[in-house]
Amino acid sequence: MARLAASRPSRAEKKPFLTPRRREALTGYIFALPFIFGFLALTLGPMIFSLYASFTEYNIVNPPEWIGLGNYDFILRYDEEFRISLKNTIYYVILKTPLVISISLVLAMLMHIDLPGQRYFRTIYYLPTVLTGVAAIFLWVWVLNPEGLLNRGLGLLGISGPNWFFDPAWSKPGLIVMGMWYIGSPILIFLAGLNGIPTQLYESAEIDGAGPLRKFWNITIPMLSPTIFFLVVTNIIGAFQVFNSAYVVSTTAHASAGAPAQSLLFYEVYLYIRAFQHLEMGFASALAWILFAIVMVVTAIQLWLAKRWVYYES
Repeated sequence: MARLAASRPSRAEKKPFLTPRRREALTGYIFALPFIFGFLALTLGPMIFSLYASFTEYNIVNPPEWIGLGNYDFILRYDEEFRISLKNTIYYVILKTPLVISISLVLAMLMHIDLPGQRYFRTIYYLPTVLTGVAAIFLWVWVLNPEGLLNRGLGLLGISGPNWFFDPAWSKPGLIVMGMWYIGSPILIFLAGLNGIPTQLYESAEIDGAGPLRKFWNITIPMLSPTIFFLVVTNIIGAFQVFNSAYVVSTTAHASAGAPAQSLLFYEVYLYIRAFQHLEMGFASALAWILFAIVMVVTAIQLWLAKRWVYYES
């Protein structure tokens, strides 16, 4: 009995309920509460209703009428505008994402060099990210006008500039050029990643006789691979959801969403037209869930491929 009593922990020896790990977890949940509440109250409900509405014929005025897979069947088999919008969106994703990643990485590496005025350059490149919204889009509509600022500059060099948003062949490239305006955020993320690379790795490589190019491929890229992966995933998801710039540009230049010649008819622009111009909410809900499925599949493929090239320092 004496041995049993001695083996039992006393009250003073018992672990407190709020251990450091539990306290840290509780703090995290408290900070996440506003998002959790907002998601449950304002997002989850509409998501569930939109999933139900996607199986109905619903025009807001009349109650939803169940039609099963009718919307999905028509979209996937017969809807030509769906194919055009998806093709335009994929084109935008494939061209814009590598440009944003490569240009922001180059600029981040240049701004990572310790030179006088470094902070001012970082501020200048990040400042356009703050100036978002319709006002910035109107600015770019003026810059990329056939007689706008960019074409005038090209004219001084003896180059005849394209018609940009007035030419179906140049409207999407013009939108991609406009997207470079918001490159400040990827630059900032790359700078954070570059600051996290130990300088000892570069010093060891220099001792072994490695040049700048070899250090870039064998040290910088592997150590930045988690950052590159994060930016690739987020930029692809963002590019699939392009709406504001395409809608404002097409309606400003042509007074018709998706113009010229449906070259700016991106997926979410088409979804908007079906939902708020034709009041086909059930059809638009089906479009939204198809886009959700496409993004999920693309993201899952990226997560699978990441095992082959993303390096996490242990």
